[in-house]
Amino acid sequence: MPEAIEQIFLSLVNANKGIIHKITKMYMDNSEDQKDLFQEIVLQLWKAYPGFKGNSKFSTWMYRVALNTALVFLRKESRKVGQTELNENIDLADTGDNQEQEERLASLYKAVQELNKIEKALIFLFLENQSHREIAHNLGITEGNARVKLNRTKEKLQQIIKKNGYEF
Repeated sequence: MPEAIEQIFLSLVNANKGIIHKITKMYMDNSEDQKDLFQEIVLQLWKAYPGFKGNSKFSTWMYRVALNTALVFLRKESRKVGQTELNENIDLADTGDNQEQEERLASLYKAVQELNKIEKALIFLFLENQSHREIAHNLGITEGNARVKLNRTKEKLQQIIKKNGYEF
């Protein structure tokens, strides 16, 4: 691809990299796996970029590619033996200097680790303020199904938080 296209791609990815960071934290529980997944997502975005037609916002397209990449990556990772514990010093995006907020966000990520891969995607898209329609579109399900699954997932997440005594 010409250099101008590469620069546009890098600019778009850089402007939306928070999406990738959030997905990596939801799907991977240690910093090394998060870095690996981040690189894999960027690679898959680059490979798929020539097919991006602009029919949707770049960030919407990026959600879909990143989530699909995370799901494939997770399947590969689940074949590995011996997962490690969540690193308490993970880089929390968009939290500023508020220590209490960082601790709450770390607790949320710990709780989310107990969800299955589809539930993680639902919570991620919900936390990104996506509508039920947008969630349905990104996951390839009906809007009604997205609404029901999201409500069940939120209830499950609340149970996990209570069960483990996470601070909120």
